[in-house]
Amino acid sequence: MPTFETPDQEKIILELADKQAIKPPSMYEVLLLNDDFTPVDFVEEILMKYFFKNSGEAEIITMQVHKQGRGICGVFPKDIAESKALQVESFSRQHHHPLQCIAEKSE
Repeated sequence: MPTFETPDQEKIILELADKQAIKPPSMYEVLLLNDDFTPVDFVEEILMKYFFKNSGEAEIITMQVHKQGRGICGVFPKDIAESKALQVESFSRQHHHPLQCIAEKSE
């Protein structure tokens, strides 16, 4: 701990430290959106490949996408969420599927 020459210096430093508190990054949900063309097996493959879900988790999320129109793949900081969404959409297009993946700010 540094030594302070005057009591005022310590007070000023502590006030600055309080004002400069680091906030955790905003988190974003990565979501898959339902469509009528992408096969269930392909959606499950994406969940296992890009989000490291086991087959049971992938099946549950896939059914959420199918029944509710969207499913949460994971929650990440903004840069990672956007990167994963782009990777999924790129992989989908390479395999000629219209699957959409988006990142939305988590509440």
